[in-house]
Amino acid sequence: MAKMTHSMIRVLDEDRSRRFYETVFGLTVADRLDFEDFTLVYLSNFETGFELELTINKSRTEPYDLGDGYGHLAVSVADLDAEHERLNAAGFDPRKIVEFAPGGEKIARFFFIADPDGYQIEVLERSGRFA
Repeated sequence: MAKMTHSMIRVLDEDRSRRFYETVFGLTVADRLDFEDFTLVYLSNFETGFELELTINKSRTEPYDLGDGYGHLAVSVADLDAEHERLNAAGFDPRKIVEFAPGGEKIARFFFIADPDGYQIEVLERSGRFA
């Protein structure tokens, strides 16, 4: 059986992205591999073994075009309202909290926030299938 290990995104500015993911989600550098043309930075925290890989292409000067095929990353938090308030107060401009309840049955509560490169991250309340 396969074990999910990481997801990769391409970022323009390593320091800016690292600070965002550390401040917003508590992810810290688990490993950093520096090569001539690119750098790979693996971020994680004690909550999970799954990592986010930041790829920094050293010759890149323009922001990446995320196109129309990118979905989103997702994380879960214990207190959605407190996280939303904290991120709003810190100036990260999270979108509004949504209660997803088609047909009256609550499936999830969440909000989205964009990282410095425009990647969307869904922040879910830990409950139901997202506990």
